[in-house]
Amino acid sequence: MASALAAKMGLNSLRRKQAKNFNVRITTMDADMEFSCEVKWKGKDLFDLVCRALGLRETWFFGFQYDVKDTVAWIKMDKKVLDHDVSKEEPITLNFLAKFYPENAEEELVQDITQHLFFLQVKNKILEEEIYCPPEASVLLASYAVQAKYGDYDPNVHKLGFLAQEELLPKRVINLYQMTAEMWEERITSCYAEHRGRTREDAEMEYLKIAQDLEMYGINYFPIRNKKGTDLLLGVDALGLHIYDPDNKLTPKCSFPWNEIRNISYSDREFAIKPLDKKTDVFKFNSSKLKVNKLILQLCMGNHDLFLRRRRVDSLEVQQMKAQAREERARKRVERQRLEREKHLREVAERARDDLERRLIQLQDEAHMANDALLRSEETADLLAEKAQIAEEEATLLSQKASEAEAEMQRIKVTAIRSEEERRMMEQKMLEAEMMALKMADESERRAMEADQLKQDLQEARDSERRAKHKLLEITSKSTYSPSTVPGDAMPPDLSFSRENLSFDFKDTDMKRLSMEIEKEKVEYMEKSKHLQEQLNELKTEIESLKLKERETPLDILHNENTEKGTSNVALWYVLSVCLP
Repeated sequence: MASALAAKMGLNSLRRKQAKNFNVRITTMDADMEFSCEVKWKGKDLFDLVCRALGLRETWFFGFQYDVKDTVAWIKMDKKVLDHDVSKEEPITLNFLAKFYPENAEEELVQDITQHLFFLQVKNKILEEEIYCPPEASVLLASYAVQAKYGDYDPNVHKLGFLAQEELLPKRVINLYQMTAEMWEERITSCYAEHRGRTREDAEMEYLKIAQDLEMYGINYFPIRNKKGTDLLLGVDALGLHIYDPDNKLTPKCSFPWNEIRNISYSDREFAIKPLDKKTDVFKFNSSKLKVNKLILQLCMGNHDLFLRRRRVDSLEVQQMKAQAREERARKRVERQRLEREKHLREVAERARDDLERRLIQLQDEAHMANDALLRSEETADLLAEKAQIAEEEATLLSQKASEAEAEMQRIKVTAIRSEEERRMMEQKMLEAEMMALKMADESERRAMEADQLKQDLQEARDSERRAKHKLLEITSKSTYSPSTVPGDAMPPDLSFSRENLSFDFKDTDMKRLSMEIEKEKVEYMEKSKHLQEQLNELKTEIESLKLKERETPLDILHNENTEKGTSNVALWYVLSVCLP
């Protein structure tokens, strides 16, 4: 029980401690921040904390804005934060924005952070079309915004399409022209390239200097009605109050500069603007919303105070800030000039280095090419030397072949001469052989005739022998005595016949001897003929290889044909000689 009571007391104590703090999310145009605030903190306590966190000293331009139903409101510095009509859901979201605008941004904005916050807020209002901006001014402002974000233009880095994801122009301007995103980017980039050398602060200040000349710059518009019930617009800015038609926020119907306003009174939702000129009528108007009236009154008081403040001598704090800002700007200028010089020198050095690198690469390429050419030359020289050696060897070989050819020619000439002589000798031998063959043919023919005559004589002798034998047989058959027993003187009267018979026997013996001689000569002649034929064939074989076919005469051709057919004279007499009985 005691432990439960202690735990309950601890929980209540923790809740009381937690109840003393609340979380706030501060949204600037640049970032979001969260702070833990005490419940008792007033608007100024939180404002000072945020300004210290941002390093902001020009605090009079800014405030905390929050949404209330269909309008906006600003946190009062002397009122507790939680006493305002803000959402109590933590973290409580407040917008840290410029509540008042300078008349001349270049002269009034001292700190870079102040200038940067104004730049972001004005840029957002232009893109959201809360500030009207002509198309040409929109392109120029977009180019300064690009310069502030990306720095100097570099064609090697900032190529076409690098702005594709950037919101630089109001949708109204984009829809007004039949131009593609690439065409808009080309025009913005063309202006952007001319801003080379400007820092981010310079580009943002140039942006604000152009934007502050726009008709709707720094003006807060509120719907009002005049005494006649006519709907009008009240514009509150750094220069005064302006009355507009609801359909024309650019050109005011009438204006009341702060230096011409004697007093602004507010009573029962009615405002009265009293000019310094008492002859001028008091301008009265009213607004049906109490919160809007309070906001109008706050803006009028704040802008009027700033208007008077600008025309007084600066306070020591502001003078110190401006001096520091001038020193800082001078230091930054010197630093920027030094950086520019270093950048220029670095660019020159980089260009020189690039040139040297290109030259080195070129020289390396040339050296490589020269080395390749040298290698090719060496290879070519080696090839040429090899070719020269080969050519020399070929020349030597050709010389040897030429010598051999010349020797061969001499040999062929000698051989030709010898062959010619041999051919002539062979032809002579052939002629002699042919003559010999012809002679032998004639002799053979003569011997054949003699043989025929001898055959004829032999036949006649044989016929005579047969007749004699027949007669002898007849005589023998008639005679009964023997010749050996008969004396010589007792020879019969037919003695003459016996002599004839003896004579015949003699002749027959002589014929045999003659036939034997003929046969012997015939054999010798056949051997000679055979030897001659062999000699002729051998001779023909020897000279056949030396024969020049193209020089053959028709007779040579005819002779060869006859030889092949076997009808030559030499062959003929050889056949005849063999065939003789």
